[in-house]
Amino acid sequence: MDAKTLDAYERDAADYADDWHAQPTDSALREAVLSHFRSGPTADIGCGAGRDTAWLADAGFAAVGYDASSALLAEARRRHPGIPFEHATLPDLAGVVDGSFQNVLCETVIMHLPPEELAPSLQRIAAVLVPGGTLYLTWRVSQGTGRRDEHGRLYAGFDAKAVRDALGPHDLLVDEEVTSESSGKTIHRLIVRIAE
Repeated sequence: MDAKTLDAYERDAADYADDWHAQPTDSALREAVLSHFRSGPTADIGCGAGRDTAWLADAGFAAVGYDASSALLAEARRRHPGIPFEHATLPDLAGVVDGSFQNVLCETVIMHLPPEELAPSLQRIAAVLVPGGTLYLTWRVSQGTGRRDEHGRLYAGFDAKAVRDALGPHDLLVDEEVTSESSGKTIHRLIVRIAE
């Protein structure tokens, strides 16, 4: 995880949590998850304040949220008691066992990674899925090599081909660039079925 981005989330976790929970529901995300995820353990990697983790749990998935920010995890635990939230940082995801999840949601996280951490992070995310498991992955699209916002958060720019190549030869179910209903920003969405 990019250190300046993590610092921004640590400093202002409550404000980010309020903002995310106030954003409109992303019905496209929810429809895609319900169409492609299978019953079983489900990880929300980069869960932030836990909004999507809570929705996954309400939808019947055995969900656990992981994030690099201790302050955001505290917000998630306060707002969504009874749902497990754990500290784990890309690219290592220390403590997360390979092949332990049927589904992984990773919503607008990877654009906060330094370029050299992109491929190892994606390979590690794929590794925590069981054969036949499903990855829902999005990132905010940035032009060029990317930029930092006014809070210091990194929005790295990279080609979708780099993401597909890093994930390897799995089944690509969805590959599209769309406007997020939640943030109003352009995102790229991949849904990947891990090879059996």
